[in-house]
Amino acid sequence: MLIGKWKELLNLEVLSGTLLLLAACLAMVAENTPVNVYYDLLLETPVAIKIGEFAIAKPLLLWINDGLMAIFFFLIGLEVKREFLAGELSEPSRVALPIFAAIGGMAVPAVIYASMNWGDPIAMKGWAIPSATDIAFALGVLALLGNRVPRALKLFLMTLAIIDDLGAVIIIAIFYTVDLSLSSLLLAIVAIVILFALNRGGILSLVPYMLVGLVLWGAVLKSGVHATLAGLLTAFFIPFKRGPGESQTQLEKLENDLHPSVAYGILPLFAFANAGIPFDGISIDSFLHPVLLGISVGLFAGNQIGVFGFSWVAIKLGALELPKGMSWIQLYGVSLLCGIGFTMSLFVASLAFEQGGPDYVVDDRLGILFGSLSSGILGYVVLRFIAGKGKDVRVE
Repeated sequence: MLIGKWKELLNLEVLSGTLLLLAACLAMVAENTPVNVYYDLLLETPVAIKIGEFAIAKPLLLWINDGLMAIFFFLIGLEVKREFLAGELSEPSRVALPIFAAIGGMAVPAVIYASMNWGDPIAMKGWAIPSATDIAFALGVLALLGNRVPRALKLFLMTLAIIDDLGAVIIIAIFYTVDLSLSSLLLAIVAIVILFALNRGGILSLVPYMLVGLVLWGAVLKSGVHATLAGLLTAFFIPFKRGPGESQTQLEKLENDLHPSVAYGILPLFAFANAGIPFDGISIDSFLHPVLLGISVGLFAGNQIGVFGFSWVAIKLGALELPKGMSWIQLYGVSLLCGIGFTMSLFVASLAFEQGGPDYVVDDRLGILFGSLSSGILGYVVLRFIAGKGKDVRVE
């Protein structure tokens, strides 16, 4: 049953990764052909919702980034809660190494980026961009390898990516929050208290959770904290209980229902809206820009050093163990895959450089593209052609 679920998940992720790639390519084609006028007009289309004195008016691009991506973070929250209560994150012995690796995978890329952009206050806003891992692409590459990689490696990457996503949410909450509105924050707190009361009261119907969650999203959006955090917070209160005669909990049913919509719809749409890179004016010197270098080197080299290096140190010191069935070269291969930061990196970049000017937008997207492609290609090569050779599956 569990193996079948993993196969289904990996098949979902490989198709999602393919759609993400196609959407990104389509965005770049649209931005660099005569249709770019219509592409830009589409993303700048004003969309407004007004109820009495309450109004939200944003261009379509921000509705995608602030609205639809809140659903993506809601799904992440559901996955995190399920894993903590009944999955891999519920067993400390299994989660310790991925936690340590995830810390390295977030810290080292950030240090590399900061070292290359120190002294530029606008560029320094992007320090967290190379710290993110795109779970859809990373698991998609593993799915392409089939039975060549052990289940332990898939579980390790899945757990690490979930922890990485949680870390990204914390970074967004702390470092990418603008001026705060106390009245909106108070309304958000009231909504959270109501969600808590619904959960503790044993309410299984999802309707009240969704209605209060929508209020929470609006309050958080107006508060100055990034609205996607409302999705994560709402997810934590969805009941992990089964209704009468049901085989799945309410949380699991909602997660299963949402996953295809997010993987096949929201994430490709986000990629299409954010991956359009104008190639006009790009020269050799462009590839030497500190922002581009910091992101691409941070993704490619930083994750190798962080994920593999932190894991190696923890294991060699005797604090943790290499999971059974996993080799050192496989651990290195999956460390490379952690450098695929496409979706989350684009999202963090959209927050970091909202007011950073067009030059930074081009540099960050190119950096994400090159860093992610390099990590994905080399990771595939290592796991496909090197990890399976020889008898060295565990180096003592």
